[in-house]
Amino acid sequence: MRSKNEMDMCSGSIFGKMLIFTIPLMLSSMLQLLFNAADIVVVGNFAGDSSLGAVGSTGSLVNLMTNLFIGLSVGVNVLVARYYGSGEKDNLHDTVQTSITLSVILGLVVAVFGFIFAPTFLKMMKLEGEILRLASIYLRIYFLGMPAVMIYNFGSAVLRAIGDTTRPLIFMVISGIVNVGLNLMFVIKFGMNVDGVAIATVISQLISAVLVVVCLIRENNVIHFDIHHMYINKNILLKILRIGLPAGFQGTLFSLSNVFIQSSVNTFGDDIISGNSTAINIEGFVYVAMNSFHQAAISFVSQNVGAGKRERINKITVVSVLLVSATGLLMGTLVNYFGRELLGIYSNNPAIIEAGYIRVGIICSIYFLCGIMDVMVGALRGLGYSTMPAIVSLLGACVFRLIWLATVFQIDKWHTIQTIYYSYPISWILTFSVHVVCYIIVKRKYDKQFIARTI
Repeated sequence: MRSKNEMDMCSGSIFGKMLIFTIPLMLSSMLQLLFNAADIVVVGNFAGDSSLGAVGSTGSLVNLMTNLFIGLSVGVNVLVARYYGSGEKDNLHDTVQTSITLSVILGLVVAVFGFIFAPTFLKMMKLEGEILRLASIYLRIYFLGMPAVMIYNFGSAVLRAIGDTTRPLIFMVISGIVNVGLNLMFVIKFGMNVDGVAIATVISQLISAVLVVVCLIRENNVIHFDIHHMYINKNILLKILRIGLPAGFQGTLFSLSNVFIQSSVNTFGDDIISGNSTAINIEGFVYVAMNSFHQAAISFVSQNVGAGKRERINKITVVSVLLVSATGLLMGTLVNYFGRELLGIYSNNPAIIEAGYIRVGIICSIYFLCGIMDVMVGALRGLGYSTMPAIVSLLGACVFRLIWLATVFQIDKWHTIQTIYYSYPISWILTFSVHVVCYIIVKRKYDKQFIARTI
């Protein structure tokens, strides 16, 4: 018998259940960004423009150093959902134990590596002077919280796989409120700078990790985590790696291309750097809202594959595309219309606001294309194909953007910040188109294999 926190994704209304699944996930992700944005808002208003640029410019590097490992949580999501859908309780238990144990190990590795090499990588990104000094301080402290980040992401992946997106939302609200409160206390009351917001972030991440672990420990059903018997099942680990590593490499190489893009942005001066950073934070709210449908596609398709409900998979994909398009169009249009007002929350410097609005104006009105691209990737991963969409995404987005920077951007009349931003929508269109073709081929192959097994 299912608990109230579980969801049967293999029967009933796909549209209704997907909304029930995605709305808490969407709110959770947006709140996480909102609380993270508090770092930038606080330093931008109370510590100065250099601090604003320092905190904002570290995002692409953080993603570069963490996405490989966080990508493994995709493998966790797919396996848990599949075993849940097929009712394989022993494999499900082994997956939960392996996942949380693995997250602790990976978090420690990233923390040590990031703390040691963060200043070196920031220099490679062409940061200089005061921004470099402040960014190094912020990043080193931030990386100390990596074990907590990994535990929360892997634990949330387990909960999402059984349809539970409400409790991660509650955990995020609690940790986020702590983050904002500590930001204000450390920076305004105690006069700290980027070190204050970094410490506040680490503490809030630790709280969210503890909450998700306690949640899994207290579960009496199929996703119970036994903290006294932590282990890694070799076969489960290999399956997680097979699905998660391509997703992780894709995220890492995406972040690598963003580091190159950030390096190009950094050549335009401090106002552009800060404006770009604030715009990225605002765009992030649209992106995570759309990304909730990517997560839904993975969980819904995976559960139905496990349950052998092949007739629902195309319907899930179509509903996901329609919902992500509506979400992206609505939110992107609103952000574009109120762009200057939103940017003004982060900084009162008119030059930074205008620099940020250049990016918002180009990206947000057609951001829904990125959402469709990600939903197609989610459907393919739910079907068990992770390498194919990773390769397509890398060629269509990352490699294309790097070629764009090396060619079009180098032409004198196009050596502008706008030219950098135009590389995004063009890459989304190219990548999405190929993903649709891949999905059609993969789904036909899956149908043939399914029919052959049932004859």
